[in-house]
Amino acid sequence: MMQSLVRLYFQVPLFLRLLGTVIVMMTFFGMIIHWIEPRSFPTLFDGVWWAFVTGATVGYGDYVPLSALGKITAILLILTGGGLVTFYMATLSASTVKHEEALVRGQVDFRGSNHLVIIGWNERTRQLIDMMGFQGIQERIVLIDRTMHEFYRNLSYVHFIKGDATDEDILLKANLCEARMAVITADPSKREEQSDQSVIHQTVALKGHHPELFIIAEVLTDRQRINAERAGANTVIRSNDFMSSLFFHELYRNDPVQPFELLLDLLTTRQFHEEKVPENLEGQPIIQALEYFLKKSCQIIGIKKGKEVSFDLDGDMKLEKGDYLIVFSPLRQ
Repeated sequence: MMQSLVRLYFQVPLFLRLLGTVIVMMTFFGMIIHWIEPRSFPTLFDGVWWAFVTGATVGYGDYVPLSALGKITAILLILTGGGLVTFYMATLSASTVKHEEALVRGQVDFRGSNHLVIIGWNERTRQLIDMMGFQGIQERIVLIDRTMHEFYRNLSYVHFIKGDATDEDILLKANLCEARMAVITADPSKREEQSDQSVIHQTVALKGHHPELFIIAEVLTDRQRINAERAGANTVIRSNDFMSSLFFHELYRNDPVQPFELLLDLLTTRQFHEEKVPENLEGQPIIQALEYFLKKSCQIIGIKKGKEVSFDLDGDMKLEKGDYLIVFSPLRQ
């Protein structure tokens, strides 16, 4: 029985073990001094109060032992309890520092839910996190990266996990099964084919761990887009195609407008989304929809009929039931 109690004691976390020991010891000395000097310590609480104050080396002086036996008890309390309290405070401080270091090094499990998981630390993810902070978007972010030794940025809403996103233990640390969305970025340190293969492997791992997870994956080559979709990516971003289009527009523009700067400004303040045609606009020319959405500070840039999307808008085009308008609207707050 005694051996079982000792084993149970040492299985308790060190912080709780020390706290419990301090409370038991101070209560014991409080009972002793109350029994030895009932006039100086009329209640048990007075004795326990004196034991804690003395053991913590505070010494208010409101309760003082007067007898020789009481003073010997105080000496024993200072020699034993005082050292224990000091050790407890030192252990608490060391544990706090150790936890903070582990947090910075990506070794602490994430316990939250409904969070965003971002895989890969690079300039794109840095700007994405900065943009979310600038827009005031309240989003808990778990960043998984295998190259960083520690996360140097002091952002309370970003939790860093060091490791490979294809490792099941790392996904458990990130609490992926409770995440709402994941963004997988291409690794700029690898060759394009290797980077895309890595993204596909990570997509498979995430979908295997959380089949309902919405995944946005970045690939560098167009031929790997279909493989990323087959792996389970809900949205595939082809960053090289996007940049090539920007290069083309910059090379062959005929006016002073700078396509890259213009598009960058637009995408940092506005967003695309699909809007079902309102019932009161069904059968009406699209020009009325343009006026309707302009009053909401939104611009219609295209229309979706079935699976076909068209950006060539004619003012006399009739809106039908089931049509969707592609709208450019202010970025969500």
